[in-house]
Formats: sequence, C-alpha cells, structure tokens
Amino acid sequence: MSSVLVISGSPSRTSKTERIGEHVAQRVAASGCGVEHLRVRTLPADALLGADTRAPAIADAIGRVAEADGIVLATPTYKAAYSGLLKTFLDLLPQFGFAGKAVLPLATGGSIAHVLAIDYALRPVIHSLGARHAVQSLFVLDKHLTLVGDQLSIHPDTAAPLTDVIEQFTKALEGIPHSTVLGRSA
Repeated sequence: MSSVLVISGSPSRTSKTERIGEHVAQRVAASGCGVEHLRVRTLPADALLGADTRAPAIADAIGRVAEADGIVLATPTYKAAYSGLLKTFLDLLPQFGFAGKAVLPLATGGSIAHVLAIDYALRPVIHSLGARHAVQSLFVLDKHLTLVGDQLSIHPDTAAPLTDVIEQFTKALEGIPHSTVLGRSA
C-alpha cells in the first residue's frame, strides 16, 4: 500500500485550498492508499522561519515527507506564485527530498490569470527536489469551491478535471506510465 502526504500551504484556518487538499486526501485514501495531511500553518512559526530542522515538529514534518511515496501539494496563489508558507517549508527539505516520489501539484486562485503559476513557479521546485513523476497539475478557481457548513462543494467544471488528476496521481503511485493513464498505450 502506497503512502501519501498532502501538504497544504495556506496560512488561513478557513482555507478552500486546505479543503481541496482534504478532499483529495479522502479520494486517494478511498483508492487504498494511506494518507496523512500536513497543514504547514500548524508548524511552529519560529522554527519554520528560523529553518530549525532539529525542532521536533519540523523534524517530524520532514520525516513524513521522506516516508511518503507520493506528495500532494495544495497551495493558494499569491502574487502569481505559490504561497510563501509552502516555499518556506519546501526550502527546509533536503536537496532531493522528493526523490522517487510522485507529486500532484494543485493551486487555487481567484482568476485564471494565475493559471500558469504552478508551471512557472512550483513545478521547477518539484523537479529540483528530484520527484520521480510530477503529474498534470490543476488550477482551481475559488468560485468553483463552495463551503456549505462543513461540506465542500466542487463545481462540475472543476470536479471532472480534479477526478482525472487524482486518477493520474494514483496510477503514478502504482508506477503506471502517464500515457496509459490518459487512455493511450505506451
């Protein structure tokens, strides 16, 4: 059984980004994977900002990344890039902290003007950390996510592509080539 770590990089307690990360965690868990959710905002700020990798909570978080077979990165888009909070955490990882791992990058934002933030800002970091496979990313418009009580409602224009990238990610965890996931033979 594969293990997956969802890393939410939103500083907000009421984050739609964190909710989409939780939704993905539930979907991946339903496919038989063990899943944990790391909310970077809950790490001790002094240790995180001070790059104190010996602090117990930071060392534990880095260890959870090392133990995972797959990583889901969920980030809000700020100033046409991923969150500084997520960047601060990723900077603490070893040079090849994603070696051998499948990675699913997800971003939320208010405008499609930021849709390339994942490819221009986050994807290079994922590759520099040595990811085995970064699956197709997904940018989710904030207006496509609605919180009704404790339930997340996802607009149909986002629900179908989200299902597709989750499937690509679970297949990547199993080592199935990307072209096979997309319905083409390798």
